[in-house]
Amino acid sequence: MEKGHKKRDQRVIMDDETEQSGGGPFYLGFDLSTQSVKAVVTNDALQVVQEVSVKFDQDLPEFGTSGGANRDPTNSKVVTAQPIMWVKAMGLVLEKLRLLEPPLLDQIVGISGAGQQHGSVFWKRGGLETLRNLDPDKFLHDQLAFAFAIQNSPIWMDSSTSEYCDMLEKAVGGAEVLAKLTGSRAYERFTGSQISKIFHTKREAYNATERISLVSSFIASIFLGSYAAIDYSDASGMNLLDIREKTWSPICLAGVVPEEGEGANLAEKLGPPTPTEAVLGTISPYFVERYGFSSDCKVVAFTGDNPSSFAEMCLGANDIAVSLGTSDTLFLSMPSLPQHGFGEGHIFVNPIASKDHYMALLCFKNGSLTRERIRRDYANGSWSIFNELLDSTPRGNFGNVGFYYDLWEIIPKIKNGDHKFNKEGSKLTKFTSNEVEVRALIEGQFLSRRLHAEKIGCKITKETKILATGGGSANPKILQILSDVFNAPVYVQGDSNSADLGACYRVKHALYGEGRPFDQFIQSVQAYQKVWDPNKDAKEIYDKMLQRFAILEQTILNL
Repeated sequence: MEKGHKKRDQRVIMDDETEQSGGGPFYLGFDLSTQSVKAVVTNDALQVVQEVSVKFDQDLPEFGTSGGANRDPTNSKVVTAQPIMWVKAMGLVLEKLRLLEPPLLDQIVGISGAGQQHGSVFWKRGGLETLRNLDPDKFLHDQLAFAFAIQNSPIWMDSSTSEYCDMLEKAVGGAEVLAKLTGSRAYERFTGSQISKIFHTKREAYNATERISLVSSFIASIFLGSYAAIDYSDASGMNLLDIREKTWSPICLAGVVPEEGEGANLAEKLGPPTPTEAVLGTISPYFVERYGFSSDCKVVAFTGDNPSSFAEMCLGANDIAVSLGTSDTLFLSMPSLPQHGFGEGHIFVNPIASKDHYMALLCFKNGSLTRERIRRDYANGSWSIFNELLDSTPRGNFGNVGFYYDLWEIIPKIKNGDHKFNKEGSKLTKFTSNEVEVRALIEGQFLSRRLHAEKIGCKITKETKILATGGGSANPKILQILSDVFNAPVYVQGDSNSADLGACYRVKHALYGEGRPFDQFIQSVQAYQKVWDPNKDAKEIYDKMLQRFAILEQTILNL
C-alpha cells in the first residue's frame, strides 16, 4: 500500500472535457529540481493541459551528472551542478512546449516557477548586459556560457561548509539567536554558508561576481532579461534574511563575509529581496521573438520548491500537510512567529499569505524506510498483514510506546536505534507481540510529528485539517492513526503536490487575485477528499500519551 502516487503523464494535451471546463488565458509554471526541469501549462481553471520535462542525467549526459548533480571525487561532501546545464535544459523544455499541439505559448499571460532550495548562482560582471541583449537567433546556452563566475554551483546536497556554519553562528551570538533571526540555525546546505566558503576559498571569483541568485531567481532572471530579485520565502532558506523585517540582516551578512565593508558589498550582490507575489515585469523580447510568447506576458517572482509545493497544497491558517515519504515532512501555516521552538525545523516567510504570516517545515529522516523495515520484520513483508496487526490492537497500544530510528534523526537529534517502553515507563528489549510492535511504530512516529509541530507553535483547533501526501498516504490504516493522534480529519489529494503547479496557482493569484486571500481564491480547484475523522476517544487517549511521549523522548536524548 505504501507507494508513490501515480505521476502525471509526460505530456497532457487538452481533451474535450478540459476544453469545456476552462480555456485561456493560460499560465506556465516551471520546476527546476535536483534531477530535472519540468514545465506545466494550465488553463484558467488551473487544470494541466500541457506538460514537458527534461531529465539531466538522461537528456544532457555531456554534463556528467548522477542524480542531477556532480560529486567531487576527492571530497564526498562537495556536491554541485553546472548552471549552464540548467540553461540548456530550459531551452530544451521551451522547444518541447513550442512544438506541442495546440500551440499555446502566445496565450500564456504569466510565468512563474520554483527552484531547488539553497542552491546559488554567481553571475560574473557583465552578466546583466548579456541578459539584456540576448539574440533570438542563438541558443540560450551559447550566449550564457561565460556568464558565471562560478562554473559549478553549490546545491542543497552539499555538506562541505561546517566551519562556515560555526563561524556564522558565532558571529550572531549562537545557533538559537540565528534561528530566531532567520528562521533556522546554520545548515551546511544553506546559501549563507555556501557564499562564505566561496568568499574565503575562491576570493577572485567572489570579487568578479556581479549578482548572486538563488536557483529560483536565476530562472526568473533569464525570463525577465534582467536580474530578478530573490523572493522573501526562498530567501528564508539562506540564513541571511531577517524574517521579521524582510530585509537582509547586517549581522548575518557580516558573519558570512566578515572583512570590513564586505557585508555591505554582499548586500549589493544579493540585491533587495521582494514579496513572493510580486509581478517582476514582462517577459524578455528574446522569448517573444524566438518562441512566440506575447510581449504582455508577465513574470511573477519565482520561489523555492518547498514554498511552491506549499502553495499548491493551498493550506489554510490552521491546516497541516504531512508528506509520508522516505523522510516524513510537515508543512505548517503559521499566522505569527512562535514564542519558542526555533531551531526545531525551518520557518519561512509564507509564500501565499500576507508578509506577517509564516510557514514552517519540519523534516524527519526516519519515514517510509523505517515503516518498511518493521513491515518486513514483523508482518512478513506484507502491508495487508501489517494493517491487520494495526487493527488488532487498541488505540493507545496498552500504554506501550516505541521510538524507531534507522538513521540519525534530525528532529530531535537522536542516534539511530530502537527504544521501547511499557506502560510503567520501563525500557524493554522487545514488545510482547507483533501487533504491539507495529502499532508502537506508527503511533510513535505520529506522536513525534505532533509533539514537534506543537513545540514551534502549531495549534490544533476544530478547524484544523490534515492533508496527507506521499507514498504512505495510500495506506488507509496508517491515515486513521494519523487522524486520531492529531485529533483532526485527514484529507488526500488526487495528485501529488508539485512545485510547478503551485507556480501556476501563484501566477493566477498575482495577476487576478485582487486582494483576495490565496486559499479562498484558489480552493475551488483543489480535489481534496476526506478519508478519515478521528475516533471519539482519540483526543483523551493521545493527549495523555503525548505527555508521556515527550518525557520518554527526553530520556532518550539524555542517554
